[in-house]
Amino acid sequence: MKQFEANFDGLVGPTHNYAGLSVGNVASLSNASASSSPKQAAKQGLRKMKALADLGMVQGVLAPQERPDVTSLRRLGFSGSDANVLASAAKQAPAIFQACCSASSMWTANAATVSPSADTEDGKVHFTPANLTNKYHRSLEPQVTGNILKATFNDSHYFSHHTHLPDNEHFGDEGAANHTRLCSEYGEAGVELFVYGRHAFDHSKPAPSKFPARQTLEASQAVARLHGLSDKNVVYIQQNPDVIDQGVFHNDVIAVGNQNV
Repeated sequence: MKQFEANFDGLVGPTHNYAGLSVGNVASLSNASASSSPKQAAKQGLRKMKALADLGMVQGVLAPQERPDVTSLRRLGFSGSDANVLASAAKQAPAIFQACCSASSMWTANAATVSPSADTEDGKVHFTPANLTNKYHRSLEPQVTGNILKATFNDSHYFSHHTHLPDNEHFGDEGAANHTRLCSEYGEAGVELFVYGRHAFDHSKPAPSKFPARQTLEASQAVARLHGLSDKNVVYIQQNPDVIDQGVFHNDVIAVGNQNV
């Protein structure tokens, strides 16, 4: 059987906006209130995907999630028709309204952690959607992300899907943004590298002081257990707290890996 790596991109949604929702992301904050061009951005993303497919990569796309998230606004007490819900939220709670319009599910590095079959105890590909508890606009995503992944990889003989981790800061999980896999060949067992920002249950350990550490050690360890990874093939590394305070809010902002690179 041939083993290969597939690349999946997200697609920018029509309500994409620069609202400065991501404290700790210096670029996000510096572009707050700038004008966005969702249609242009979506086309750029599609061209990028087409370019990778033309290079011979296995390329997929995850559809954007439904935004504005009217259901979440209703949970917060806005009522009436969908139009009334949106109008009331925009007037009474504009920050919440902008969060519920966010198209941030386009960032698929935050969608889930994926472990290939060569690494797992049962020989299946394992998926755990990220709970993204650190930011409200992203915490709206995990359930739908899990449904999308189950629909896309729907053969239980090959794929195993897990529910996202508990929705609290102790198990803050940001998915593949803090996960790298190193190997010699895709079909051979590799080393899964989990980078975390802080210890959730031990406040004596180093932690950033300016910006939040979004990934916890405990979350990374839980994902490794769920995926049936061997302890000898897993490495946990704490990101330098000073670097997080400089704006490196995820490991993938400063480092990525593939095979032996």
